Amino acid sequence: MTIPDTSATPVPRDAEPIKAIPVRHPGRWVAVAVIAVLVAMFVHLLLTNDAFHWEFMFRNMFTPPVLRGVAGTVVITILSMIIGVLLGIVVAVARLSNNPILRGVAWAYTWFFRAVPRYVLLIVMGNLGILWSRLEVGVPFDTYLGRLFGVEDAQWRLFGLDTRDLLSGFTVGVLGLALSEAAYMAEIVRAGMLSVDPGQDEAATALGMSRGQALRRVVLPQAMRVIIPPTGNESIAMLKDTSLLIAVPVTDELFFQLSAIGNRYFLIFPMLVAAMLWYLFLVSILLVGQYFLEKRFSRGYGRADKAKMKLEGLAAEHGANPELP
Repeated sequence: MTIPDTSATPVPRDAEPIKAIPVRHPGRWVAVAVIAVLVAMFVHLLLTNDAFHWEFMFRNMFTPPVLRGVAGTVVITILSMIIGVLLGIVVAVARLSNNPILRGVAWAYTWFFRAVPRYVLLIVMGNLGILWSRLEVGVPFDTYLGRLFGVEDAQWRLFGLDTRDLLSGFTVGVLGLALSEAAYMAEIVRAGMLSVDPGQDEAATALGMSRGQALRRVVLPQAMRVIIPPTGNESIAMLKDTSLLIAVPVTDELFFQLSAIGNRYFLIFPMLVAAMLWYLFLVSILLVGQYFLEKRFSRGYGRADKAKMKLEGLAAEHGANPELP
């Protein structure tokens, strides 16, 4: 009897093609159909409803007063954000200070301005003339002190200003928005500073830098990666919140001018739609700027991890296992 040779190499056979059945997602197609119907209904509304008054809207949303309002909105946004960021940095540094008095004052500031709505704050600041019709700098309690020295009706004043001249609508609007924004920026800057390794500050101090130098040259540059994204969001929110200045009021502001046109011609809704279009345009510009700023300040982060993953992928592809750093 012949024993079969089992040591022979088996003849390879071609693998049968895999019959893959794609997974069906009927829910997605239902969602697409619903969205398509809603979009079609919305487009039909825009084209057929006479309440929009498109001709009137486009004829009045680019008039010189409206363009001045656009410029005023941009200027107020920039000034409020600059003051808010600078004051927010000061408050954030005070929150992280070792001095309990500074920490307490900074906490009280953030507590107050984060608790009071901006609309209410603007109305109150616009009516500060009720408290002080005139702001004067001089010796406090001068009348009582004068009586101690035998002087009746003593008025030891250095100088004074009329509140109505000092607190104009534009000034009140910028200060109100900036003071409120500083409270939010303080928390953003504080979070960014806390994200930096404390060893960085200690190393800078060991090299002979002062606290201020270490903050400017070491801590804040590294914290910018964390600070920039929410600051961009705050800038967008600030641009939209300029519409609240109608409560002061500020006349050289976009929403005020568009509302005035709508009230003058008794066509309020078209001007509200025009305001939406203007804010969409301005916010889109800010979004582009925010994207490039985030890209600029995120350079140098995450590259080591990406390089390591790429090396691991190449090693797995070639069947090697090199020691990666």
